[in-house]
Formats: sequence, C-alpha cells, structure tokens
Amino acid sequence: MTAPTPGPLDGVTVVSIEQAVAAPFATRQLADLGARVLKIERPGTGDFSRGYDAAVKGTSSVFVWLNRGKESLTLDFKSEDGRELLERLLASADVFVQNLSPSAAERAGLDPAAVQDRHPNLVVCGVSGYGSGGPLRDAKAYDLLVQGEAGMLSVTGTPEEMAKVGVSIADISAGMYGYSGILAALMQRMRTGQAPPVEISLFDSLVEWLAYPLYYTHFGGMTPTRMGVNHPTIAPYGAFEAKDGQWLLLAVQNDAEWRRFCDRVLGDPERAEDPRFATNSDRVAHRSALDALIADRLVGTDGVAIRALLTEVGIANARITDIADLAGHPQLLERDRWIRTPIPTGDVETVYPPGIPGQRRTDLGAVPLLGEHSDQVLTELGYSAEEIARLRQQQVI
Repeated sequence: MTAPTPGPLDGVTVVSIEQAVAAPFATRQLADLGARVLKIERPGTGDFSRGYDAAVKGTSSVFVWLNRGKESLTLDFKSEDGRELLERLLASADVFVQNLSPSAAERAGLDPAAVQDRHPNLVVCGVSGYGSGGPLRDAKAYDLLVQGEAGMLSVTGTPEEMAKVGVSIADISAGMYGYSGILAALMQRMRTGQAPPVEISLFDSLVEWLAYPLYYTHFGGMTPTRMGVNHPTIAPYGAFEAKDGQWLLLAVQNDAEWRRFCDRVLGDPERAEDPRFATNSDRVAHRSALDALIADRLVGTDGVAIRALLTEVGIANARITDIADLAGHPQLLERDRWIRTPIPTGDVETVYPPGIPGQRRTDLGAVPLLGEHSDQVLTELGYSAEEIARLRQQQVI
C-alpha cells in the first residue's frame, strides 16, 4: 500500500468542535492540504449532518462532502474528564476551530480570547452566525435565515418572486473565509511568533459577497431588480431557448461584441445602430424588446449550431447543465477531477478540490465512522486502555 501523498500542511494538527457546514467546510479544506484534522463529535449521535440523508451508499451526502480526510473523536467536552481531555488535545495542536454560538463558547471557555489565553501559540478560529457582538449575536443562523438577513434573497429570483440560492451559500462563504483566515494566521505565526485569532460570521461573509449590489444601491441610489438568470445591469446577458429545446446562456459584455453579435448572429449589422440598443445602458433600458429580438432569431436554430456560431464569433456562451448530468461533464472527466474516497460502506468517487499546490495528491483520506479514531487519539495522549474504557462507560467519549 502506497503512503499518502504529502501535502503543504503535513505536520499541522487541527482540533475542531464542529457540525453541519461552515466549520466542517473550512477544516475539510485544511485536511485536503495535508493537515491532521481531529473532528470532535457528540458521543452517540455525532455531527447531526450525518443524518441528513443516506444517498451515498448509506452515508449522508453532506457528510461525505465535508468530512473527507478527517479523524472522528467522540467527546463530551462539558464533563470534567472531557474538558481535561480537550485541553490535552489543544496543548499539542496548531489550530482550534469551533462553531458554537458566542454565548455557548464563552460558557464553555472556548471563545477565541479564552482559548488563546490558555494556549498562546494556538491559532483559534471561531465561526458563528452573526459575530460575537451586535443584536443578533446569539440568534439561530441557518443558511436561509442568513441569506434573508444579509440581503441575498432581495437580489435572487425573478421580479415576481424571490428565491434562495440553491446551495448553502452563507455557510460556504464562511467556510472559505475561515479556511483562508486560518492559513493567514498560520503564516503570521510562522513569521512573527504571534497567533492572531480568526473570527468568522456567516453574515459578514455573505455581506462581503454582496458588496457589488450593496455599493451599487448604497452609493448609486438604485436597487438592482431581481432578474432570474438575466443580469440586472448588462444586456444581452441571460438564457435563451433554441429550436431543439436546449437552453443556452449568452453574454455580450461591450459594444464591440454587440456589433459582432448583430452582424454574425442576428444577421442584421444595422441593428447595432438602433438607438434602443446602441449602448449597454440603452440595451438594459429596452431589455424586453432586445430579448424578444434575440429569441426570435435563436428559436429557429438548434442549440449545437448556435453555440458553435457564438463561439466562432467570440460571444461568451454556455449550456445550462442539469445537476443530474454534472458528474459526467467532460470538463470534469477529461481533467481527472474525481478521486477515490473510502466511506464507511465502501469506496466512492468525490470531487478533487481546486487550488492544491504542487502535484496531484493521490489520497485525500477517508470519511470517518463516528468515533472511529477515539481510542487511537487517546492512546497517543497517554491514556491507558483502562482509562479509555472508563471514559467510554461514563459516555465521556
């Protein structure tokens, strides 16, 4: 059996009290880079995302996505023995991540300030819904709720009906900032010896992603209209149906492209000078007429021919891939973007992560059973077999 391919974070140990999406997404990316991630879960039940579904050979699809390459340790860190065990873990770790509510973290002595007071060299990352202050400090922060509070719902959907983003975008954005913040803190510790705390909230992360429409509205005084798949400030930019029923996306970014589009795609070069469509602002103002004109042209041609022509002319275009077809997308297959991953019931293919430096890593680890590594980790910490048995009997682990 070949040894796992070393990663950039080999030798870095991460201890994480985590569940659901945001914190597990941050730590899974650290595991992808080679860090050892010790995932602390509730004895008996574990991370509640284990029970979301059983779609991946009996394992939750969410859990498979977020927990590849980690080691599972069950621990009741609220008990006296559990607190002692956790402190021993933290004393030998490089990074500690938790996504408890700010109040729960403070009661447990696990807020960033308290942990760093006890372990000054530890990089500590706290992930919460709305941050450690403010009126929503301890509000429940499920993804949909944060999408609402942060303004995402107001810019997503159609003019008639708002819509949530189809993935847990608030959690994902927080996980990404947690991941990058931890990497930055590790770099700063290496350079200066100081380990600054990293505090991430789902709300702040999503507001950052909404900065474009926020600035447009706050400074320009105009609120973007929900446009479905169309762009609120660029036209033509959206979805059109071809003769064979295939839906295509196309985007014209500037006036030079618009002139080429009129000449080669519409077959009407003089249309480029139509005062309704001469500039992007004109096209946005007369979007309905513009979209009808384009739909009229495209409805008589099949999708493959339209895409070939748009590509030849240099007009950005794409298909609308159904999620059921995404696994077989040639861009994934031809670039070898799948990797074998063991899960508790066998092996499956999971998506190889973007952005890993250097050569492709051949083994990103397995998805763990609940508590699979408890005995191993406690033995490494110096606990005897008798002590481990006692802790298990007392439901500490």
